[in-house]
Amino acid sequence: MEAKKTLREGYTTGACATAATKAALTALITGIRQTEAIIYLPVGRKVTFAIEACEIHGESAKATVIKDGGDDPDATHGAAIVSTVSWAEQPGIHLDGGKGVGRVTKPGLPVPVGEAAINPVPRKMIHETAREVLEQYGISRGVNVIISVPNGEEIAKKTLNARLGIIGGISILGTRGIVVPFSTSAYRASIIQAIQVAKANGCDHVVITTGGRSEKFAMRQYPHLPEEAFIEMGDFVGFTLKQCKRLGIKTVSMVGMMGKFSKVAQGVMMVHSKGAPVDFAFLAAIAEQAGASPELVAAVREANTASQVGEMMQKAENRGFFEILCDHCCLAALQEVGGGITVETSLYTMGGQLLGKAVRNDAGD
Repeated sequence: MEAKKTLREGYTTGACATAATKAALTALITGIRQTEAIIYLPVGRKVTFAIEACEIHGESAKATVIKDGGDDPDATHGAAIVSTVSWAEQPGIHLDGGKGVGRVTKPGLPVPVGEAAINPVPRKMIHETAREVLEQYGISRGVNVIISVPNGEEIAKKTLNARLGIIGGISILGTRGIVVPFSTSAYRASIIQAIQVAKANGCDHVVITTGGRSEKFAMRQYPHLPEEAFIEMGDFVGFTLKQCKRLGIKTVSMVGMMGKFSKVAQGVMMVHSKGAPVDFAFLAAIAEQAGASPELVAAVREANTASQVGEMMQKAENRGFFEILCDHCCLAALQEVGGGITVETSLYTMGGQLLGKAVRNDAGD
């Protein structure tokens, strides 16, 4: 299918904030309202941004860019990214976050505690662009730059910011300036960040889940762990396990449901529904090992979905099946990372009933 090629790239909040800053500063210097701003992106290309609004008020100017996430499903798509620029008494460029831009309250992020959640690359882009504009007009005065997102607090509720300790709004992000549609790199980056925050907050035991529902069950199962210890890995099981080991996590608890965990048990570490199919012969062999009747084993072999297999085994009250399956998940996880950690696996129904659990201690002690 060629359709994939038509997906439209978008721009990061960092790129939008940089364009808005260039427009606001240019307007402040020239007294002319700007309708567009051309900036250079880290990915190595020049892009023209439309300026939604530009206002000049004496010693300050304000410009707005509407975030276009392209065809990437992004919570910040359509958000107004505003830069307010004013002259400063001190020389240099002074950058901060205003309304709707979060503040960092926990260690482990690329921005120090207490500062606005404007990541290093966007900070650099804004500083460099502001410096270029000042040089272009031969001005040596200091400048204050405040980035705000009027609806940022609401948007942040759809993100993991609160979990990561970013309070009061969204983060200004982006390393390349562009958003690649359905990019897995952004998701992977958020997983690494979540593990780093957990580690920086003293967690050496994390719980990785395939989604929001399994995370809810996990929080109920591990009430003693802090919120930072819970990490949504989505389909990236192998990637998340490897990052946990790399970052020094000692115990990893995997919590999920039949569909994805029956793939993990087989050693499939990228569990997207369109990826590797469920191996029903494998599940039938586990059923046999768990002492299921020949009729039930045959039914498992002919099943349509892994969830259906789970229902059959529940109905037969065969708890051993789920425990063996969980043990396979633990073994596959340890094989993926080459040992050196303790892995637990818990398997739930869609309704939140715990089906089985297993632990493999291979902490390399």
